[in-house]
Amino acid sequence: MTDPKEALIRDLVAWIAAAPRPYAEVMDRWRTSCPRLTVWEDAADRGLLACETRGDALWVVATPAGRAALSPAAPP
Repeated sequence: MTDPKEALIRDLVAWIAAAPRPYAEVMDRWRTSCPRLTVWEDAADRGLLACETRGDALWVVATPAGRAALSPAAPP
């Protein structure tokens, strides 16, 4: 059985890959206090997303590994 969180991780990476987002916006929409639903943390730990400074703000971007994970050939 696959972990249902995997679909959420893929959704998060796809959302960021479509357009980099300010860190505050990502945290507002994807952070959770539930220890069983660590979508943001898992995506970052896997290297699918990264933070970078743009001007005075912190932005979240999809990494090459994150974009590759969205490929139709990538395992689910």
